[in-house]
Amino acid sequence: MSLFSRILNALRGDRLNRELDEEFEAHIAEAIARGRDPGEARRAFGSVLRQREASRDARLSIWLDSLRADIVFGWRQLRRHKIASGAAILSLALAIGACTSAFRLIDALLLRPLPVTDPDRLHVVLFAGTAITGYPMVSDSSSYPMFERMRDSLSSQADVVAVSYMDRPDVSFGAPQDIERVYLQYVSGRMFPLFGLRPAAGSLLTGEDDLTPGAHPYAVLSYDFWKRRFGRDPAIVGRTFRRGDTLFQIIGVAPEGFTGTETGSMTEVFVPMMMKTSSTLGSPNNFWLRTFVKLKPGVNREPVYQRLRALFHDIQVERAKTSPNPSQRQLDTYFSQKLLLEPAAGGRSNLQRDLRQPLGILAVLVALVLLIASANVANLMTARAAARNREMALRVSIGAGRRRLLQLLMVESAWIALLASVAGALFAWWAAPFVVGLINPPNDPARLELSADWRVLAFGVALTLTVTLLFGLTPALRASAIKPAAALKGGDDPHSRHRLMHGLILAQVAFCFLVLFVAGLFIGTFNRLGNQPTGFSADRILNLETVTRNPQPAAYWDEVASRLRAVPGVERVATTTWPMMIGESGIGAVALPGAVPPIPFVDFISVSPGWVETMKIALLDGREFRDGDLNPGVALVNQAFVKQYFENGSPVGKWVERIDSKQQRVRLQVVGLIADARSRDNRRVPIRPTVYVPLRSADAQGLPQPRARGTFVVRTAAADSLSLASALRDVVTRTRPEFHVDSVRTQQEIGLAPMLRERLLAMLAAFFAVVALALAGVGLFGVLDYSVAQRTREIGIRMAIGARAGDIARNVTATLLMTVSAGAVLGVLLGTASARYVKSLLFGVQIVDPRSFAIPAISLLVITLVAAIRPVSRAVRTDPANVLRAD
Repeated sequence: MSLFSRILNALRGDRLNRELDEEFEAHIAEAIARGRDPGEARRAFGSVLRQREASRDARLSIWLDSLRADIVFGWRQLRRHKIASGAAILSLALAIGACTSAFRLIDALLLRPLPVTDPDRLHVVLFAGTAITGYPMVSDSSSYPMFERMRDSLSSQADVVAVSYMDRPDVSFGAPQDIERVYLQYVSGRMFPLFGLRPAAGSLLTGEDDLTPGAHPYAVLSYDFWKRRFGRDPAIVGRTFRRGDTLFQIIGVAPEGFTGTETGSMTEVFVPMMMKTSSTLGSPNNFWLRTFVKLKPGVNREPVYQRLRALFHDIQVERAKTSPNPSQRQLDTYFSQKLLLEPAAGGRSNLQRDLRQPLGILAVLVALVLLIASANVANLMTARAAARNREMALRVSIGAGRRRLLQLLMVESAWIALLASVAGALFAWWAAPFVVGLINPPNDPARLELSADWRVLAFGVALTLTVTLLFGLTPALRASAIKPAAALKGGDDPHSRHRLMHGLILAQVAFCFLVLFVAGLFIGTFNRLGNQPTGFSADRILNLETVTRNPQPAAYWDEVASRLRAVPGVERVATTTWPMMIGESGIGAVALPGAVPPIPFVDFISVSPGWVETMKIALLDGREFRDGDLNPGVALVNQAFVKQYFENGSPVGKWVERIDSKQQRVRLQVVGLIADARSRDNRRVPIRPTVYVPLRSADAQGLPQPRARGTFVVRTAAADSLSLASALRDVVTRTRPEFHVDSVRTQQEIGLAPMLRERLLAMLAAFFAVVALALAGVGLFGVLDYSVAQRTREIGIRMAIGARAGDIARNVTATLLMTVSAGAVLGVLLGTASARYVKSLLFGVQIVDPRSFAIPAISLLVITLVAAIRPVSRAVRTDPANVLRAD
């Protein structure tokens, strides 16, 4: 019989039995038809059951048939123990779902290669060094002249392309007033052919489109944007859109799946590099793009890296020579930087940089939760196997081998893992987008491709197999090694089983302690960063970031601010260059008259009269700006500035000098001292020395300078300041049609955005801490309840000879409490050892602080007491008479 037939017969067992019975009856009927006595014919044929089994073994795959039978039996066992099986499935589903969700995020952001040809040969140029502010940095910013030098130098070894940072300009696909914001990138024209991309419609950019500045105003839409915005209309090719004064023609659509190289964002419009302004393209000190290097076939990374390093050194030497009167600080900054060349198969983005370490920690946390859940279910399987000792002994007695029993028990474990994986997949389908929502900056949402492809499927299958082995193998090996004689007499070594279960509890407690400990550190970090004083009041502050097509006179900006003040519900209005803590900053060198500027540089912020009062920053000395104040001329300074420059003396009336890039000094008179206010978005660093200058500025001849950008800072009377957003936006446009409100954000929203990473870690760590604690509680309850059930006779005898309820409770819980204590000690050691890996993510919390260990210890103590309530109550209510009578 063919192998296929044997496999097919194993899958249709009942039908095969009927066919065999019919065949046997036909043989007997044939013998009777030949004249034999029916009884004699049946006796001569022998046992029908034995004949059927022999015939079945010849006609099917024995192993496959036994597996099918075990699958059916395992399903019946699950249905028989619905509560215990449901608890095991839900525990594992939560852990498997969390693991799969974490993998989907890590894969989408860090592991999945770009949909381009040979992504493994793609690299990105980075720069490591010290910023001009004195802080260490790793940057991926290049200037266009620097990119050109790299491209020309590597022409024989690699292809080099430039991709700008993501921009969100206002564009119009229809009438001029129909403005919308799109994600736009400037790219080298060679990028599309170099990446092996083919258009979904029309054509793509080529190298010829990127040769002459401003000559080819072409654009390529991403497939996602084409489908979402234009419904995949093929007529979009050839249409135009306007950005500012430039009219771009859409020449094609990028292939499906390619959304740019900035992972975590999805580019909607690609335009040639040459469509940037000539001043930006020609500036060697304007760093606004990433440089990607794709090695040619057969070329190794090392010689390319060494050539780039030598080239970068030459570039820095030239920059130092061309800088007018460079200070020693500038020279040190130039030559402290080192060029790096890192793989970029998965693209390159700030989101990758910021979340790489947090996602790695997230993976460890979910792995610990998975181990806790597996230990939990392993204890359940151990207890269930103990209850089935007699069943296993009988199976061995009638000929079942150890391999057969092992298969039976592992199939039951596989059922639990399979059902848990299905439920976990549903959880992961919901959870991954939910977590992406948590990490989204309000003004620039992350957009990740979370499709469930073969990578996620392979991970799920591997995870299911791993989980099955984790919780099922040890109990199955112990149960399959049963000795029939000892089992039928009541068991051989119950203490050995208890040691296994308590060992698993010890591991659960240790892992749970570690999760709680790490979660406490992250939650403490988030709280302390959130409570860092900002020096201003963010309540009821609305920031209207506004741009104009052309620079506008200061009087026009003042006119708009005056109209905003007249809106009902508005208390105060002031103007500044950008909102506080938005991430932008202006820096410069400041010195006392005739002195050498100290290190580091100070921050410069331009504000209008009334801004200090609008932000509710304390005025400590002197006065605020007046309407006639101009920049340069007067200045306000903060306390950090006074501490650095005036040794905490009064600065009012004194002069300081601002040193520009040409080393020329401009005198500023300090007219006021205000309290320290946080302008930068990094809450981890102290508030820096800051100089505030008037927003109204004049050139060297005293002529007023127009502005094309500013932010109206509005303090509202209503608590919900966003309720006025639409009305305020309309007032700006109606007052001056050339003014466009780019975005409207509350100050509280802006203040929370820099804490994206800390908020993500705190929320997810807290969630997994609760899950780990709940799983540990279930495991503790299961072990203690099983222990009480196994010791019912012993407890009855103790109570019969006079043991009190307190004695019984201590006796029942003593071993468990010792196990929990040992697990907590192990957890302390694990927490201390792991803390150094997360130290860079912490702020304001001490790893050796007793509170860091006290909270996990108290939590475990509470959950242990809660888990012990029902088993201990059951033990102390044991009736000695009933127990002894039953015995």
